[in-house]
Amino acid sequence: MPRFQYIALDSRGQESTGLVEANSPNEAIGQLRQAGYFPTSVLEEGKAGPDGKAARKKPAKIARTAKTSVARKEITVFQRKTVKPKLLMIFTRQLATLIDSGLPLLRGLNVLAKQERDKVMKNTVNNLADSVQGGSTFSDALAVHPRIFNDLYVNMVKAGEVGGVLEVVLTRLAEFQEKASKIKNKVAAAMVYPIIVMVMAIGILSFLLVFIVPKFEQIFHDMLGDKPLPGITIFVISISRFVQQHWLVLLGGIIAAVAAYNFAKRTRGGRSTIDRVKLRVPLFGDVIRKTAISRFARTLGTLVTSGVPILQALNITRATSGNTVISSAIAQVHDAVKEGESIVQPLEASGAFPPMVISMIDVGEETGQLPEMLLKVADVYDDEVDNAVAAMTAALEPIMIVFLALVVGTIVIALFMPLISIITGLQQQT
Repeated sequence: MPRFQYIALDSRGQESTGLVEANSPNEAIGQLRQAGYFPTSVLEEGKAGPDGKAARKKPAKIARTAKTSVARKEITVFQRKTVKPKLLMIFTRQLATLIDSGLPLLRGLNVLAKQERDKVMKNTVNNLADSVQGGSTFSDALAVHPRIFNDLYVNMVKAGEVGGVLEVVLTRLAEFQEKASKIKNKVAAAMVYPIIVMVMAIGILSFLLVFIVPKFEQIFHDMLGDKPLPGITIFVISISRFVQQHWLVLLGGIIAAVAAYNFAKRTRGGRSTIDRVKLRVPLFGDVIRKTAISRFARTLGTLVTSGVPILQALNITRATSGNTVISSAIAQVHDAVKEGESIVQPLEASGAFPPMVISMIDVGEETGQLPEMLLKVADVYDDEVDNAVAAMTAALEPIMIVFLALVVGTIVIALFMPLISIITGLQQQT
């Protein structure tokens, strides 16, 4: 019976070599898999070349290189190097489930790569498997793809590897992503209504000023001659003429305002000013503040619970806070903790955190249960965000209705007041 030289990975992901007797390469592969190995190269003895071991390892190396090249080529063609948060969340949850079920990390990555339909994610998972197979740690492999796996993700995985609880950390990561996505979707859904109403209002106003008002102006000129028009009518006609004659200026002003806003967001001072204004905007500011606090508490609590050192966790939380006001407060907390002080005073001095949050964190620090208390704060503020979004939506509906009524009503009154004068004059003539 022929013998086959093989290179395979065991349940711990370690490479091993040896000989197996079988009638065919497929039968040899089947025997290896039944024994709990994952074969990467199976060659019949005597056909591996004169240098033996080197010739046996070469096919596996070439296969990995070819796989990596194909992955890189596909990513370059599509020019997309990021994936949707929902896709990353599903990957994290499934990988945690596979590892918790006893499957080795490398085999779990290969299973997920085979079933993945998104090409960018599939190529990324293949690259992760290649790196792990090559001897890299999982966290080091993740760090090569910063556009998909951020610092929070990489550092939590690193902590899980050190503590031997990778599946637990991945489960926490999946839960963190699910809750963060839930809050983000609720806020985005709440913003849809006012945006639609504003677009409709601008569209209706533009149509009336550009097409309707000029026709009425001509009617007034033909029917009333040089008779004076009501002040509100003159005001609306003046706006209509300005829009018709200077629409390019208005369009350029809007574009310039958007460009200036985007430029200001890229500067430190501009971003700080914008974030402070956001927190003080009526209705929206309350939602933005509570969302930022919830993100801060959940990120820091998840990191510390997963075993990430507090200083490193604070740095990651600061980078992912999404608001410079909150980020500055976290930076002050980092400096205080570095000097051996409490985290409560910097939070209170920032003025960005409500007294209830500061009190809960203070209790958690005193009792040695800071991570648990932070996660409780996050849960509380998730509910607060729900209530704030509901209150904002309820308040916006009547405000938008009144706004539309004022805009359209003003134009209608301005046009009908001269018509009433014309009708009255015609009745007197008859």
